[in-house]
Amino acid sequence: MSYLGQGAEILTDPHNISSPFFLLTPAWGRLPMVLLATAATVIASQAVITGAYSVTSQAAQLGYLPRLRIAHTSESTIGQIHVPWINWLLMVSVLTLVFAFRSSTALAFAFGMAVTGTITITITTLLFFYVARAKWGTPVWLVGIGAAVLLFVDLLFVAANMTKLVHGAWPPLLIGVTAFTVMTTWQRGRELVTAERARLEGPLPEFVDDLRSGRVPTLRIPGTAVFLNRGKLTAPLAMRANVEHNHVRHDQVVILSLETQPVPRVPADQRVVIDDLGYSDDGIIHVTARFGYMETPDVPGTLALLDPSRTEGPLHLDQASYFLSKIDLRRGRSPTMAPWQNGC
Repeated sequence: MSYLGQGAEILTDPHNISSPFFLLTPAWGRLPMVLLATAATVIASQAVITGAYSVTSQAAQLGYLPRLRIAHTSESTIGQIHVPWINWLLMVSVLTLVFAFRSSTALAFAFGMAVTGTITITITTLLFFYVARAKWGTPVWLVGIGAAVLLFVDLLFVAANMTKLVHGAWPPLLIGVTAFTVMTTWQRGRELVTAERARLEGPLPEFVDDLRSGRVPTLRIPGTAVFLNRGKLTAPLAMRANVEHNHVRHDQVVILSLETQPVPRVPADQRVVIDDLGYSDDGIIHVTARFGYMETPDVPGTLALLDPSRTEGPLHLDQASYFLSKIDLRRGRSPTMAPWQNGC
């Protein structure tokens, strides 16, 4: 039977309208076509999962999402990751869409809107011209002409899919708006909290100068204190509170920062970097511990690698005290964010 004959069969027999795609294939090729379509579906689903992991990881690194547990599954490729929380979210989302739409025809409306508007066409075009202008320095007139031409075509596709909104094409738009709102709210809140924390912590070099000069009177007590901190630009809040409120500090103070390098494992001889913070006899040092993305940070084991000749005295790690600064968020009076973003 020719393809024209199969098309006529579909049009004349109402029972064949339910699966016209496979009926366009000759009878001998339908089973291979089903297998090929199944393989394509599996490949597409894996691509979606991998893309969701990558986008989530990048959003967390840029500050648009909170820190998530990310498991690296390859020692040769840093981008091969697994995000358990996203995996469960995808499962719940897929099951919700399947039970809500119930048929591939209804789901196609949402898929068409997602493809044309929120995934591959319009947003990709806008991002491309933003990079062309902001990063490559392309002239405004050239960017404007290119954007006008491509966006005109893209928006025609979006407008054509707008007719499907009432038939189930609205979920992608709702999901996109919700995700955008959550991410921008988190990023703005994180920016404000980080700035306020930096203000409270104050510069670390000035804090060390105050301790050495005696402008901040303190009593040195025996022992080793380890303060975990983000870096060596600001003083740890826990250390500042101990000095300003208790007026004491330990003989040996280690300010420790952890860094994750874009390599699977960091050699032992490159594990730590020591900085005396300007003075070699005050007992205060900063240590940067480097770990690969496949390694689990071991703070006591890393400190044991330190050379006593570079730590301004021996560290008593078996009796060391570890301090971690804690931040309690409270709604402030300053109108830094909208009331609904503050949780009102």
